[in-house]
Amino acid sequence: QVQLVESGGGLVQAGGSLRLSCSVSGSIFSLYAMGWYRQVPGKQRELVATVTSGDSTNYADSVKGRFTISRDKSKNTVYLLMNSLKPEDTAVYYCNANIVRHANWDREECWGQGTQVTVSS
Repeated sequence: QVQLVESGGGLVQAGGSLRLSCSVSGSIFSLYAMGWYRQVPGKQRELVATVTSGDSTNYADSVKGRFTISRDKSKNTVYLLMNSLKPEDTAVYYCNANIVRHANWDREECWGQGTQVTVSS
């Protein structure tokens, strides 16, 4: 059973920082791009940041310069360091990973259960 285990959400004041972590739990054959998305009630889930297996990164314009995504390949873990948080960053943050479970299997997308980030003004 492959799962994405997230941690690090919580309540923080505007201007503060949080770091989210997401680890792949279970045996896999390969791990490709990982990323973070967020969703607020009534809106579609949106991309926050992604990092490829080659460590190329991509950010939503709204978080550029404030958030940093990184990964530890030895731990199959991705991080999201969020600085200068704003109330509009409040959302449920979801981890995403592209994996291959076994050799010769197709690549598939996995999601974490989500972690709440609340930024107070």
